[in-house]
Amino acid sequence: MTQLRTSVATRSSRNAFHEIIDKYRPELDFYESTYEDLHQNPELSEQEERTSNIAAEHLRKIGYTIRDCIGGYGVVGVLENGTGPTVLLRADMDGLPVLENTGLSYASKKEMKDRFGHTVPVMHELLYAARSEWKGTLICLFQPAEEFVAGAQAMVDDGLYTRFDIPKPDIVLGQHVFCLYKAGFVALTSGPVLAAVDCVSVRVFGKGGHGSMPQDCVDPIVIASHVVVRLQTIVARELQPGKLGVITCGKFDAGTAANIIPDYANLELTIRSYDTKVQKQLLDAIERIIRAECDASGSPQAPIFTYYSHAPATVNDDASSKTLKSSFSTYFTENAGPFEPIPGSEDFSVLARAIDVPSVFWALGGCDPAKWDEADKRGTLKEIPINHSAGFAPVIEPTLQTGMDALALAALTFLDS
Repeated sequence: MTQLRTSVATRSSRNAFHEIIDKYRPELDFYESTYEDLHQNPELSEQEERTSNIAAEHLRKIGYTIRDCIGGYGVVGVLENGTGPTVLLRADMDGLPVLENTGLSYASKKEMKDRFGHTVPVMHELLYAARSEWKGTLICLFQPAEEFVAGAQAMVDDGLYTRFDIPKPDIVLGQHVFCLYKAGFVALTSGPVLAAVDCVSVRVFGKGGHGSMPQDCVDPIVIASHVVVRLQTIVARELQPGKLGVITCGKFDAGTAANIIPDYANLELTIRSYDTKVQKQLLDAIERIIRAECDASGSPQAPIFTYYSHAPATVNDDASSKTLKSSFSTYFTENAGPFEPIPGSEDFSVLARAIDVPSVFWALGGCDPAKWDEADKRGTLKEIPINHSAGFAPVIEPTLQTGMDALALAALTFLDS
């Protein structure tokens, strides 16, 4: 691997980045129409066939070497441009099973929403057109199944860095659109920025019977109800104050009729944390409490735990974040600032952890600036529809151009330029 630049770039080099981006930035009409198309025609996790084909064909037309069908519908474009660092830019492609309620002219035609423009900013040809200005290797990676937090690991397990003849990157870079920030704003912080996630399906057992004769039954709905309430005490009474921990029961399923006590009840939990020790503490406490509640209620069978959708915390490399933050601050000036950590989760960092290289992940603002300013003035920022909600509607501009510029700037910061 090539030695990665981690020193803060000089002012003259950062000004040169601005000149390069302004000189080679493509016209945005095609990218705006592509964004609207993908927004209208989203594809769910592990079904991203059309989206991946659009990305692959565009990069192939530009001049990238394409590898596709990696870990499902994963696509990688490689541009080798002399000796220098290897930089990977990552985008995800899958949609969400949310019925859109934005009123946009290009609203989704399906009962789902798109990935809010994460795909299109990585597709542009700016860095290809500017290849006389830098040396190294650029990798553009389009990942499937991010919403399952499974796509990155699937690509690694399928031989992303081995059998597909893709160079191992010296750094992995990515961004995510949030309406927590106004469009045109870029937010970056070193250290933890997104939480680790673990999901667990739990089945607790009872003894079914007639609803009029509970004395002859063991009611799993009552057991599961006690479990849901008691789990809230883990963060409130067991976790050290100041440590992040989230335990949410998002699904509770049991029974078929009002007059039947069922044989079992199902719970679906999501657990979030920044720290691996906290993560283990939460998972251990969940099993301890559920087993104890089942024992206390006379459950005839031990509960069953099925773990899925695991991803590590997204932790930005300190040195690389400092370098990139310097570039962002000079380029975006007052439109660059800190990324406040949130308990949302991503599998982005799997792509870097698999080969032990640094990674940096930043937030890209998407809220209409006028609406954001008005909400900030009124103290109603929390009323702005957020990611995964039916009303989430990032504006195309200046979000799209900012996303393109940020990715190009990040790549140029670490390539020999």
